Amino acid sequence: MEIMVTFRHIEPTESLRLYAQEKLFKLRKYLDTPIEAHVVLEVEKFRHIADVTLNADGTRIKAAEETGDLYSAIDQVVDKIETQLKRHRSKIRERRPENAKSEATLSEETAEETVIPVTEEPTIVVEKLVSKPMDPEEAAMQLNMDKRDFLVFRNSRTKEMNVIYRRRDGNLGLIEPAN
Repeated sequence: MEIMVTFRHIEPTESLRLYAQEKLFKLRKYLDTPIEAHVVLEVEKFRHIADVTLNADGTRIKAAEETGDLYSAIDQVVDKIETQLKRHRSKIRERRPENAKSEATLSEETAEETVIPVTEEPTIVVEKLVSKPMDPEEAAMQLNMDKRDFLVFRNSRTKEMNVIYRRRDGNLGLIEPAN
């Protein structure tokens, strides 16, 4: 986490810089990736202003707070940023279906209640694979090297598309088109 502290209309003090860095360093638990933070501490007569801008994964989170003391302004602005980060993290989790599934399984393991599964429509993921024509024996070797359950390939003898797959009994099955 990279934290830059800027002082405006005030002498820079190491204690304020360390206090702001310490408070912002605690926010990294809400994000998986490294973030950049820019803190501006400003004094205008009796107004003490703390302004924080975070950049995390292309998302900019900004908050400012004005109080009579810079330390309390830092505390309050960090609380605002924390609230925004929690909201941002929950939005990200709601968008990712794989995270929702893993959270559901975790909650099922911890709870003793019966949960009725929600049926969701499956999504289609397109994977394009360009490969050379091969014999079924070569396709079997390729399948054994990969962690996949099946392999679609063009048979070099018949020039037709074939599928080789792992059977439940541990053997391999071959699907050829009917003529």
